[in-house]
Amino acid sequence: MPEISRFYGIIIKLFFGDHPPPHFHAVYGEYVALFNIDTLDMIEGDLPPRARKLVVEWASTYQQDLKRMWMKQQFQKLPPLQ
Repeated sequence: MPEISRFYGIIIKLFFGDHPPPHFHAVYGEYVALFNIDTLDMIEGDLPPRARKLVVEWASTYQQDLKRMWMKQQFQKLPPLQ
């Protein structure tokens, strides 16, 4: 699964052949969660509250890029959370 970004120990991944709805994976240590790209809701898994907040903050900045990647199935690295 291609790594899209990495920040504060959180790894963001996207897999093009994955099931709907459009989503990305966030990995933080032993925690793994799936986030809906359209709503930024956590739809599966578990993350500590602080990590979840950071993921949503990052994803809100790059939401259109994530949608475009999912639709076009073209991988690109995105900057980390600043």
